[in-house]
Amino acid sequence: MSEPTLLYLVPTPIGNLEDITLRAIRILGEVDLVLAEDTRTSGRLLQHLELKKPMLSYHLHNEHQQVPRLLERLAKGETMALVSDAGTPGISDPGFLLVRECLARGFKVECLPGATALVPALLKSGFGAERFTFEGFLPVKKGRQTRLQELVPETRTMIFYESPHRIVKTLEQLAEVLGPERPASVSRELTKLFEETVTAPLAELAQNFAARPAIKGEIVLVVQGRPHERAAKADRYKKYDDDQTDDDDAE
Repeated sequence: MSEPTLLYLVPTPIGNLEDITLRAIRILGEVDLVLAEDTRTSGRLLQHLELKKPMLSYHLHNEHQQVPRLLERLAKGETMALVSDAGTPGISDPGFLLVRECLARGFKVECLPGATALVPALLKSGFGAERFTFEGFLPVKKGRQTRLQELVPETRTMIFYESPHRIVKTLEQLAEVLGPERPASVSRELTKLFEETVTAPLAELAQNFAARPAIKGEIVLVVQGRPHERAAKADRYKKYDDDQTDDDDAE
């Protein structure tokens, strides 16, 4: 008989409440405790789903204090679901520390598939999703310029999360480091009533958002990878194919 799951990572809608999965609803209804980044936000979701469950606050500022207590309860057989305010817990949200400690103690952990903002933003950008890198939030101060410089040679599509009050600065800095003409896409309020995606060169996007009186909603920024190396690789493969064709003709 397999060990029972004690901790579930349960994705929640990033906007449209219809994006919750049937399995997520079932798990939230079955667990003993729901760990929520913000109990008010998650409380409204549970109320919408007509679920009444004990909730406990679990976020970046208290996770180091909460984890030992939660491990004690899990060791006694309690089951828990970890949710974030929106999307999949553990992706630019609390979750890693608790999962790591659970696995170290042999507690079974399951992660449900579900809503996340980075995938729809990537696909709506039109930059190609064969290879991409998720960078999450850039450092606010220390290490920011170092991280930006590390991205200069990146040929894969790059995905960032950003806050409304920092998006203009981030676009301006990326335009300076990667070039003002680098194609990029800003998605805002995904799955919500006022969902918006704007695709343009980085400098143009910076001007667009700088001219707005206010910017609201969570933001996903997608930036096309360095084009010259991709073209060089394509040319190299083309030469190889041409050489193979010549060899075949010679035979």
